[in-house]
Amino acid sequence: MAASRPLDVFESFTRFSEGKKTREDQWDYVTVPTNALRMKEKYKIAFGKNIIPEDEDIADRLFQAGMDMLISTGIYNSSLGKVLCPTEDEVLEAIRRAPRKISLGYGNERVSCKSRRMGDRRAPVIEAGPTGAPVSESIFTPMIMSYAQEPSVDAIVSGVLDTVRGQPVNTNTPWEIRATVEEIRYIRDACAICGRPGLCI
Repeated sequence: MAASRPLDVFESFTRFSEGKKTREDQWDYVTVPTNALRMKEKYKIAFGKNIIPEDEDIADRLFQAGMDMLISTGIYNSSLGKVLCPTEDEVLEAIRRAPRKISLGYGNERVSCKSRRMGDRRAPVIEAGPTGAPVSESIFTPMIMSYAQEPSVDAIVSGVLDTVRGQPVNTNTPWEIRATVEEIRYIRDACAICGRPGLCI
């Protein structure tokens, strides 16, 4: 059954504002790991040596565990220090409304990222990169180039500069903004050097 209305940004803000106050460290180090372990046990999630589920039973249990985790644990808003717990109907409505495909990149590097099903024979979109890890300025461009030059890579997932022009990148400072701009410039330069200027980042 679909939700009576979608959970939009206004409804989300109101519910976050009215939500349970939680410290970020409590959320990160207690709430999420504790609930994840509970879901693992409740839904008997075990991969063994095969981390990609290949049968419908484990796939169904993973979906149920994810749904249960989301609606019982909620979503944390670090700016407000509050938690929003969506209903199952709201989550299912969001899934129903999600686009079935999106285009990434441009020009020769444009790829179509489509929703996939179990056993799908289409090749997945491959994203590569340091994925949020801190990276020094001196190796940032060469590191991105090492990913961009691989023909199988469809998109770059950036790392994070730990300094900009020798200055530490601290949160909520102008250096944080400068770092973001520099990261984008370095990635674009690296992709262009590799002959793939349209690669998605």
